[in-house]
Formats: sequence, structure tokens, C-alpha cells
Amino acid sequence: MEPAVQEDAEMRGGPDPEMAATMGFSGFGKKARTFDLEAMFEQTRRTAVERSRKVLEAREREKEERAEKDLGSSCTDSSASASDARGTGTTSTQSGKVWSESENSSDEELTGPSKQSLISVHGPVEDSDDEDDDFIGPPLPPGFKDSDDDYDDDTEEEDNNPVKKIPDSHEITLQHGTKAVSALGLDPSGARLITGGYDYDVKFWDFAGMDASLQAFRSLQPCECHQIRSLQYSSTGDVILVVSGNSQAKVLDRDGFPVMECIKGDQYIVDMTNTKGHTAMLNSGCWHPKIKEEFLTCSNDGTVRTWDINNEKKHKTVFKPRSSQGKRVIPTSCTYSRDGKLIAAGCQDGSIQIWDRNMTVHTKFHCRQAHAPGTDTSCLTFSYDGIVLASRGGDNTLKLWDIRQLKKPLNSAERLPSFFPMTDCCFSPDDKILVTGTSVKRGGGSGKLCFFYRETLQKLYEIEVTDASVVRSLWHPKLNQIMVGTGNGLAKVYYDPVKSQRGAKLCVVKTKRKERPAETLTQDYIITPHALPMFREPRQRSTRKQLEKDRLDPVKSHKPEPPVAGPGRGGRVGTHGGTLSSYIVKNIALDKTDDSNPREAILRHAKEAEENPYWISPAYAKTQPKAVFAEVEPEDDETDKPEWKKRKI
Repeated sequence: MEPAVQEDAEMRGGPDPEMAATMGFSGFGKKARTFDLEAMFEQTRRTAVERSRKVLEAREREKEERAEKDLGSSCTDSSASASDARGTGTTSTQSGKVWSESENSSDEELTGPSKQSLISVHGPVEDSDDEDDDFIGPPLPPGFKDSDDDYDDDTEEEDNNPVKKIPDSHEITLQHGTKAVSALGLDPSGARLITGGYDYDVKFWDFAGMDASLQAFRSLQPCECHQIRSLQYSSTGDVILVVSGNSQAKVLDRDGFPVMECIKGDQYIVDMTNTKGHTAMLNSGCWHPKIKEEFLTCSNDGTVRTWDINNEKKHKTVFKPRSSQGKRVIPTSCTYSRDGKLIAAGCQDGSIQIWDRNMTVHTKFHCRQAHAPGTDTSCLTFSYDGIVLASRGGDNTLKLWDIRQLKKPLNSAERLPSFFPMTDCCFSPDDKILVTGTSVKRGGGSGKLCFFYRETLQKLYEIEVTDASVVRSLWHPKLNQIMVGTGNGLAKVYYDPVKSQRGAKLCVVKTKRKERPAETLTQDYIITPHALPMFREPRQRSTRKQLEKDRLDPVKSHKPEPPVAGPGRGGRVGTHGGTLSSYIVKNIALDKTDDSNPREAILRHAKEAEENPYWISPAYAKTQPKAVFAEVEPEDDETDKPEWKKRKI
């Protein structure tokens, strides 16, 4: 500590006067004070240990005195308690010694009493668990239950009962149109929903921008007169894959503007590998889960093709499903695995075929009799762990498969009618529940959304959605909300105010915007600041005031009389119809002039031509001054003729 004292003495000394006179200011030449951090930490640790030891000794003495007073009636008990207290005191002093001896061994030790000393002060070892739960403050009232305990109880109940995890307490209905909603898509963040249907429309819904009126902010027909088969956002949510009933898939951006369109293949080439694109109607499509530029499509031309968004002139790779005889089969659904390494396709012969993404020829896994032959496997989806594959068949079944043993399904659920070639299924965010919809005929009841336990495929729960088929279902993992597309043009969103996040909760709390009054009756106002006073129009102050003035003006407020329909009313004759065309047609029909005999029509003007000759008579004035007309021959009387000679009319 002697160097530190010397430095303090130098710091207390005054500045050098010669240096101050030379530099023009004082305080120059002082040395910066240095600190030994290790010595400071060591001193602090020793002080803390000493203070803790004193506190423990004081508590020990207080406890001994209290024990003697409480147990004064029993000498044996008091002596035992005193001996215990002395024992604990020795323990605490020993612990203090241990601290003092090991204080230089490690810089990372915590300051304060040891765990053994704390146990000795507070009580015996078996009460240490109770002491950990103690808190500072007044005692709790009887019957009080902590909110953390309630939360733990709720989570335990949810784990025991998976039905409570289903967010179906509230719902909203989005009116897409009048025909079936055949495609649903949600971006990864859950901010926007897109719906497509048999009416060729694709509608965009923004949950954050919608109010309680639930209106779409954009509607378009990207594929003209083709039904929408599939819609999906990419993994980044910046582009949308649109698969329709034609042979060319399209990619749109978030606002619906086209980004690329796949090329159409040559339908006269037999080998589909040599064509640049699909040659028949598309059935399904999806994005790669990891690579944002790659997507997958399958078609009735018997191929499954991968595409790159940056190359629209040709496909990337081609997979050709084959039957057991080696013949071409049509894939009706396709999907990527969760890691993007496998490509699965469900075919019309009832088979499920899975390829390695980098091996296009031979399948890695396949099952020839997954579903009934001749039915459309409408959906394939992988579980979040990537081991289980769920298939929704056109044979009214839902099956679970282990891709490592694809010969036999793990479980199967039957009696699930499916009338649409895009009826799908999906897994819950916790991967424990499987969801699919059922189809019904018109007037045959309500379409249902069915929930199955993944391990056994037992039906846990069902929701009656509407009096039409349930075509599409989507359970978003971030929002924890279920989107459903139905056969009567509705898109329903099921949510729970507590378990769900954002999504439909954002728009239901907003009130409907007030409709502004129509401003079509107001006249356009032309601003002419430099016009003469006689040509200057009075400046329009308010639209509402102008509308009120126009209502008082009988000329501007006069409503034109509608056309007369029927026999007429109010003094207006309506027998000829209310349109100009019907009036003209009727007047033309009133002309009854008979021009069937052209000779009589000419002789009708003979007298006028003789009195005022202009064209014909001057030309024949010399050669034939008097007109000669043919004599009219009497018509033959056919009454005397035999029946077979009479003219047949």
C-alpha cells in the first residue's frame, strides 16, 4: 500500500508554477490515479464474509434466547435445543473459517454465507424445501391460489385433454363467392389470407386492414376461365403459387401482380421428359420448404415437375410415376417433405410414390395399394417431425403411413365422404391432431371438420361448419387459427381469444367504416382565380352544404320518370313499349300498303304521269306518243277443272 500512499501525496501536492507559467494554465502535469481492481475485489470479499459472519452469530444468539424462553417448562427439551443451537453455532463458525481459508482460491466464488450455514440457521435439513418457497411480506389469506398454479393446472388439463387445444370458441365468415372455395393460402406471418374458387376468382384478405365488414381488398382472375386448384405462399411470403385447371402454373407477388408463368410443353412429343413443360391440366402444386425459388407441380400428362422461379422457359427436373406394369399413371397430388429432401405423389391407381429430390428415375419408397384404384388421392401431407405421412383418399378414407415402412398404414379412418379432388388434411401445430373435412350432397346435412388423434386416428372432435361440403382446411402454427373453405363459397376462420394470436382477432374489434354520401350529384368545380367577376363562380365551401342546396333546387332534384311498363299509367300510353326500338318497329308494322301486284302499283301513278310528264313520256313523245298497255286477261276459273289439275296452295 506504500505506492498508493505516495501517489495520494503527489495528487495532493500543488501544480508546478514554472509549468503553469509556460503553458498558460494550471493543473498540468498531474498523474492519473491508478486502481488495483484485484485488491479492491479482495477487500470487498473479506468485508462481506465478515459482515455475514456477524449477522449469522447475532441471529444464532437470538434463536437461542427464543428457544430457552419457549421451552423453559421442559428442562430436557431446553437443554436439547441449547445443544442443537450450539451445534449450529459451531457449524456456522466452521463455515466462516472455510470461507476465510478458501477466499484466495477462486475469484468466481459468491460472497455471503454458505448453504450449510443457511440451513443451520433456518432449521433442520428436512425443512429446507419449505424455506425455499418463503417470500417477503405479510402472510397470504386462507384459500389463496397463485396464478402460476392455475396456469400449471390448465396446461396439465390441456395435455390430458387434446380437445381443449382446438381453437373453436369463435368464428368469422368471409364471403368469397357463390361457388366452392377450392384453394386457401396463408403467408408465414399470418397477416394475409388468399382464397380461390370454382368461380375463377382469387381474393386477398388482410386481417390488419379489414374491419368488421370483412371485405377483401383485392379480387382478380389470374388464370381467366380456369378453376383455381391450389394457392400457396412461399416460405418467405413474398410470392404466391397459383395452380389452376390449365397446364401453366403462375407465380404472383403479394399484391397479385404476375411474376412468372411456366411454359407450356409440346403435346405431340411422346416422351414427357423431352418437353419443356406440362401438356395437360394441372392437379396440384406446392413450394419447397427451404429453397424459396423452387416449386413443384403435377399434371394429367403423367409427370411431376420442379421449377425455378428464375427460369420460366423450362422445368428443372421431371419425375414420372409408373404403375406396377410400368405404364404411365396420373399424379393427383404432390408435396415436399418438411426438410425438402423427398417428393411424394399420390396417383390415380391408388399408389403413393416417394422420390429422393436428387434421384429422378427410381422411387425411394412406394406403396402400390395405398388407396382404392381409380380414385383421386386428393392430399398428401407430412407431419412436422417428418416421419409420418397422411393421405386423404378419394375412397372416403384417411390414412397414416410411416415412410420407413410404407407397405402397411399405421392407422386408417373410414366413412369420410370426399366429393372434391382437392379435399385436404393437415396436422395441428403440436403434431398430435390430424384435421380433415367431409363432403355432403345438397340438402344432405352439414359438412363437418373432423379432428383425429394422431396415434390411433380416433375421432376426438368435430365441428359442423355449414350446410355444404368442407373442401379445404388449414391450421396455421403461428396464429393457432383454423381456416376452412366450403362448397358454398364461404371461408371460415375459427379462433380462440386466449389461445390464438393476431389474425381474425385484429379485424373483429374494428367497427365498420361509415359510408360517405354519394358525391355524384355535385357539379364539378373549376377553379379560375383570375377570371372576371361576371364569369367567376362562387367558391364551393362544403360538399354537404352543396348537397343540401341541390335538394332545395327543384330542377336539380327532379327525378326523371322511368319508362312505362305495361298498359300505361299517369296519362302516358305504354302499349307500344317503353323503348325507342319497340316504338319504331310498331310504326313500321302499321304500313299496310299491298305491293303484291306490281302492275297495279305502277298504274296507280299513271294519271299523274300523264298530266305532268317528266321522265318517260318525253322520251317516247316522237316514237310512241300514246302509251300502250297490255290488256288484263281474266283469271282462269279453276272450279271446272278436275281435282288433280287444280293448283295446290
